[in-house]
Amino acid sequence: MSFLLFVIVILIIVLVPSSLRIIKQYELGVVFRLGKIRKDVKQPGLCFIIPFIDNLKKISLRIITLPVDSQKVITKDNVSIDVAAVAYYQVADAIRSVVAIESVESAIYQIAQTTVRNVIGQNMLDDILSQTIKINQAIKSILDETTEKWGVLVSMVELKDIKLPENMQSAMSAAAQAEREKRAKIIAAEGEQLSAAALAKAADVISKHPIALQLRNLQVLTEISSDKNSTIIFPAQFMDTVASVKQFMSKEVK
Repeated sequence: MSFLLFVIVILIIVLVPSSLRIIKQYELGVVFRLGKIRKDVKQPGLCFIIPFIDNLKKISLRIITLPVDSQKVITKDNVSIDVAAVAYYQVADAIRSVVAIESVESAIYQIAQTTVRNVIGQNMLDDILSQTIKINQAIKSILDETTEKWGVLVSMVELKDIKLPENMQSAMSAAAQAEREKRAKIIAAEGEQLSAAALAKAADVISKHPIALQLRNLQVLTEISSDKNSTIIFPAQFMDTVASVKQFMSKEVK
């Protein structure tokens, strides 16, 4: 009797620890009983399994960051560039993520790398540089369609780094500089056009009032003399101008 009790105690000591499992808050437990999947997924907390019969596999539900290493891609306009990306995914169905595929992380990495290469290869270089949001969304849509049957949800894909050949960088820099020079010349020409229009209107006004031209001459002389270091020589024609101004002012006073 004592021997039987001893055996029972030993079995309890050995089996009880192996039958208890702790599942963390961000995990779910998938149980295989005699090799068959059980539909009841174990929730976070303390759970019980049958030793030597049940096999518990813990599945993390947290978002996982998966860097996609840089790879050479030829764009639609035959430019070779290096592109690196990063994908964010999480398990949405714990059972399918275990049964449908052997390694979720490896599979998503491979399909993400292939999808990035295919999508980049279908776009021109200018579109890749200027429409990254559209390209990110296209890559995410393809990955979502592929990984859905694996029980995985891809939440975001971002192109992290795009490296151009040195000769292409020089060409783009020269093109950007030429574009800035073109804009500067256009702005200067528009300024000249506005200035010419204003001068034309001023000439029309002055032509109707000859005395205005004389007053303008006096104003220019006033601006020059403000420096107090200028020597002004009055031509004889200007003296006639002063006389005309005095005559005009005397008429206005009368």
